[in-house]
Amino acid sequence: MLSRVAASLFWMARNMERAESNARVLESRLINALESSEYGKLATDDWEAVLEICSSVTEYRSMYDACEARPIAQYITFDARNINSIVNCLENARHNARSVRDNIPEELWELLNEQYLTLRDEEFYAWSIRDIQAFLQQTKRLSFMIQGVIESSMLREEPYHFIKVGKWIERAEKTARVLNVVCEKTTQLKEETQTDHYYYWLSALQFLNGYDAYLKRFPPTMEPKHVLPFLVSYEQFPRSIEYCMDHVREAVMQLEGGKVSHYSEELFQALDHVTDEFVKMKFQQMDSADIGPFLDRFQNDCNRLASVFASTYYFV
Repeated sequence: MLSRVAASLFWMARNMERAESNARVLESRLINALESSEYGKLATDDWEAVLEICSSVTEYRSMYDACEARPIAQYITFDARNINSIVNCLENARHNARSVRDNIPEELWELLNEQYLTLRDEEFYAWSIRDIQAFLQQTKRLSFMIQGVIESSMLREEPYHFIKVGKWIERAEKTARVLNVVCEKTTQLKEETQTDHYYYWLSALQFLNGYDAYLKRFPPTMEPKHVLPFLVSYEQFPRSIEYCMDHVREAVMQLEGGKVSHYSEELFQALDHVTDEFVKMKFQQMDSADIGPFLDRFQNDCNRLASVFASTYYFV
C-alpha cells in the first residue's frame, strides 16, 4: 500500500474520532450547565476544563474575551481558526476519505460527503445553543454510522488496520487528557466537599461515555479508587486507556503479520514502552495527585508512538 494512502486512512480515523469525542465532551458540559442548581458554581463556571480537553485555553483567550458557554461552544464547534473544531475535523476526515475512495466502502465516503455538503452553506454564527446541541448529537450519530460501515463492510486487510490504529491512538489520548484535566481540577479544590468531587468524576465518566457502564461494575459512588482504574485499566471498557492500547497493538500485529521485522522494531519498542507501565501501576491505590505524572508521561509517549508509527510506514 502507498504511504500516502496509509496516512490518509490513519488521519481519517483520527479526525472522525476527535470530532465525536469533542462533540461528546461539549454536549455533556452543556447538559451539566443546565443542571447547575444541583452542582452549584462548578457547573456554571468551570468551562476552562472543556477547553483544556478539546483544544487550547491559550489560543481561545487570544480570540475571545469571555470564558462562557456561548463563545466556547462556538469555538469548539465551528470556529475555522480552531484546527480541532468539530467542523474542521469533519472536513479533514472528508478530505482524507476523498483521497482513498478506492480503499474504503462507498457508504463511508457518502456519509462524510453528505455531511460536508450539508454544512458547506451553513451560517454557523446564527446558530443558537439548541442548534449547536442538535449538531453535536448529529456528529455522534454520524460517527456511529461510520463505525458501523467499517465493521460490517471492510475486509480485514491493511486499510482496515490503518484505520484501527488511528482510531485507538486518538481515543487513548483523549481518555488520558480527560483524566489529566479532571485530576488537576480535583487536586486544586480548596474547600473539598463530597459534591465537588462527585461532580468532577461524574463529568469524567460522561465525557468518555462511561457512566452507564461504570454503574454496571461499581456502586453509584464517584471515588478515584473506582473511577481511575475503570477509565485507565479496565479491560472490558472500550474507552479505557489499556483497552485502546491493546487494540493498537493488535492492529499493528495484523499489519506486520504477527512478526517483528527490522523496520518495525522501533515501533514495537515504543508500544512496549507505553504498555509496560500498566503492569507496574496500582491504580486502585492512587488518588488524583498520584496519577498525574503517569498521565503526563502517557500523553507524551502516545505522541511519540504516533510519530514512530508514521515514520515506520513512511507517512513523513
